[in-house]
Amino acid sequence: MSATLRQRWQARPPRERRAWLALAVFVLLALYAALVAAALREREPLQQRVETLRLQSARMDHQARELQQLRRLPAPADTGETLAARIQAALDAKLPAAKPARLDAADPAHVVVVFEAVAFADWLRWLEDLAARGVRLESCRVEALPAPGQVSATATLARAGPA
Repeated sequence: MSATLRQRWQARPPRERRAWLALAVFVLLALYAALVAAALREREPLQQRVETLRLQSARMDHQARELQQLRRLPAPADTGETLAARIQAALDAKLPAAKPARLDAADPAHVVVVFEAVAFADWLRWLEDLAARGVRLESCRVEALPAPGQVSATATLARAGPA
């Protein structure tokens, strides 16, 4: 097969062989130029994507180190205080003026607290204080009231720890 192709190529006049070679070189150069242009077009978006991924990786590394530090901390000692008592202590500390409409121990592990009207900022501070006391927000419903910054809220609270 290659001998036949070589004979056919040699049988062509030199001018035609040069034309075919020039055409082949031109096609290869055009193909190379198209590939380079495509690579250059995609370079900037890929560089931006790599930078985003680097930032995400750095953030995840930071969070992993923070998680390791938190895991090394000793577990908070259980004071024997009931969940309702912890919640009441947080209410007295962070929401002395706002009295809940209802504070019911649904069971030993859950307490439901209902506020008819409370300042939203105070509500958030109270939730932070609860978290510091080992109480987690399991579920809640918060609705804005007509008064600016006021909400009605219902929260189901439980001891912090495995869900």
